[in-house]
Amino acid sequence: MNHSNNKVALVTGAGAGIGRAAAKALLHGGYQVVLTGRNLEKLQKAISDIGGNGNNCLAVTCDVGNPEQVKKLFAATKAKFGRIDVLFNNAGMGAPAVPMEDLTYEQWMSVVNTNLCGAFLCSQEAIRMMKAQSPQGGRIINNGSISAHAPRPMSAPYTSTKHAISGLTKTIALDGRPFNIACGQIDIGNAATEMTERMAAGIIQADQSIKVEPRMDVDHVGQAVLHMAQLPLESNILNMTIMATKMPFVGRG
Repeated sequence: MNHSNNKVALVTGAGAGIGRAAAKALLHGGYQVVLTGRNLEKLQKAISDIGGNGNNCLAVTCDVGNPEQVKKLFAATKAKFGRIDVLFNNAGMGAPAVPMEDLTYEQWMSVVNTNLCGAFLCSQEAIRMMKAQSPQGGRIINNGSISAHAPRPMSAPYTSTKHAISGLTKTIALDGRPFNIACGQIDIGNAATEMTERMAAGIIQADQSIKVEPRMDVDHVGQAVLHMAQLPLESNILNMTIMATKMPFVGRG
């Protein structure tokens, strides 16, 4: 185990999938980890599954799109561990794969509130803590997704928010410079989680055909997040793409 001198990482959407894999990698990389999501039972099970305990992990329920709940999340982090060194903005959701004109305003706003407002609100609170703590600074890592570059058919809310995350990442990276705050983005393609199970069964392509898509071990994503997190703050991976090698993304599909 590589110890990180009791540094503290907070992972949103940590109850399953990519969030849980990142929390596991960070914990075994020596971080104390705050896991947050909407379901306390899932968070507590995730802590047990990754080998954590009450000393090195904290589970806090939070809807990241709710400003007051986000403030309470970071207050709980500070009360338990005293500081924050890494924030992984991972929480995200999609909308039904239907033509854009058939989406409801509520479906659109649910995705925007979680994927974009959630990352913004959590980054705000993390920046406040990182500026005030000693030693000053820290790192924010945003989950951008392959959809930050190329959409899937009928994915307007998800793709729009993930493109917006790219702008948020660059802005934080710029504005954080005077305070030793680094910000980077990890774009993930086809990690094997519950969310991508439909890809194993066959998913619609740009030409409207249905094809099975290869997936990769989600723990590889966790290790990539850890690599970004462990860099000295003088260095930053602004953008990383990690994907299933044979997924239809590079070239023409």
